[in-house]
Amino acid sequence: MALKHATHTESFLPHVSTSIWANPALRMGFAIAVPALTGLLMAVIMPRGPVVTRDALLLVLTGFATGGIAAYLLGSRWAMVIAPVAHLAIFEIARMGEIGPTVDRPELDTTFGILALLLGRGVYIALGIVPMILGAAYGAAIARWQEDGVQDATVASTTRRIIGGVVTIGLVALAVRIARPAKVPAMTDKSGNRIDDSISQLEAVTLGGQEQWIEMRGANQELPVLLYLSGGPGQSDLPYSRVLFEELTQDFIVVGWDQRGTGKSYPALNPESMTLKQAVADTIELSDWLRHRFAEKRIILLGESWGSTLGVLAVQQAPDRYHAYIGSGQMVSQRATDQIIYDDLLAWADANGETDLAAKLRDTGPPPYASHWTYAEIMTYYPKLEGSYDPPQAYVERGESSNLGPWGVFGSEYTGMDKVNVLRGLMDTFATMYPQLQEIDFRKDVPSLDVPVYLMEGEHELRGRLELAEEWFDMLEAPRKELYILENAGHSVAFEQADELHRILMEEIRPTLYAEA
Repeated sequence: MALKHATHTESFLPHVSTSIWANPALRMGFAIAVPALTGLLMAVIMPRGPVVTRDALLLVLTGFATGGIAAYLLGSRWAMVIAPVAHLAIFEIARMGEIGPTVDRPELDTTFGILALLLGRGVYIALGIVPMILGAAYGAAIARWQEDGVQDATVASTTRRIIGGVVTIGLVALAVRIARPAKVPAMTDKSGNRIDDSISQLEAVTLGGQEQWIEMRGANQELPVLLYLSGGPGQSDLPYSRVLFEELTQDFIVVGWDQRGTGKSYPALNPESMTLKQAVADTIELSDWLRHRFAEKRIILLGESWGSTLGVLAVQQAPDRYHAYIGSGQMVSQRATDQIIYDDLLAWADANGETDLAAKLRDTGPPPYASHWTYAEIMTYYPKLEGSYDPPQAYVERGESSNLGPWGVFGSEYTGMDKVNVLRGLMDTFATMYPQLQEIDFRKDVPSLDVPVYLMEGEHELRGRLELAEEWFDMLEAPRKELYILENAGHSVAFEQADELHRILMEEIRPTLYAEA
């Protein structure tokens, strides 16, 4: 990889004299400047890395072109090292100030920290730096061919060409996969025919000035509307709600929503606007959009976990938009819940001789935790407190037949970049939003609601959630309230017991809709 004078530069840059261009330092300067400038450009265009399809494709093309130009100017394969280093250095410096686990300083002492590194910088390297190295290899080869007039036929050169060809094919295949659009299955009858007047579509809606994605499915566009608020903060449930709430779509228009910073709405992530107040405002604005879209005076609101926090606050602030509120795995006080779970985990570890876990918990100390990674790690121990149970067979079969994969990333609702955003949105949004929830306590803040309230809790829900939900329910004043504690269910009770949810909707809630009308 020796640095050689490349005579092709006179024809490539005819306005630069051969004597000037023969200066190795000048050629090195240009070879560094080009990737540095594209690093600055990418930091301006996509400071969090590529977040949508066009970003990803632009990064692949820019990286390839940058590497090729740098190597052509330099006339050496050293550009395969120099260009990526210059590009990444300027990119990281120029985007300093971006906040979130996937863009912060890497933390490699936890599994989640490594995952954040892969989802952030790893994706950028795969889509930008690998093409840059490949482009540099091609650029250096072209420069050498022009200089020497012949191709190197050595075994090493042949091997490099084979490797380059394989990498090129791989990058083309990756670009094609990234460019594949998202889609949502049509509503069909038992014979597989599309149902007339049904709705099954993804749509981008502007909420709070930011584009956010929803999925709407219903056998008839005249059906009542059910808006589902997913958990997290940061969880994208579009494929899960499509599959597990499929039976509901015969009687309701079920709307799933990727909240700002989540899944398909990850591009809307902005730590300055990611506030609890804005999340509630987005919920009410989306409710109004749905009411207008389907000519409904009110809709039904279903919140799961973090979505139950959001749902209660939206109903409290704008009760006239909603027929009823359904809470699944109802949250009441995140801080109190975390404290009870910490105490229960420590007691469990001591009682079961788990000395390492007990020591780790004591060393960490009680919540609120200083690091979002601590919350993530603590959550991995939750199954120890749930106890074993067998979810309903219908839930198991729906999940297994859907082939949605971990976190639902194989769902057809997601483009290639959406699949990445499902995971990094969960990390970045949780880290931004969860600290803001520490002062919430519905036992003090929400003594009453002006709509009917239905809470669904699993028998195997953690004590830190279930007992607080029961306590709040007992003191809550509402036009009507019902508490259902369901066997063979844990925290995600609306998913696990979707058939019971359907029954509650049809027998308890839907009859009241027509009475209101």
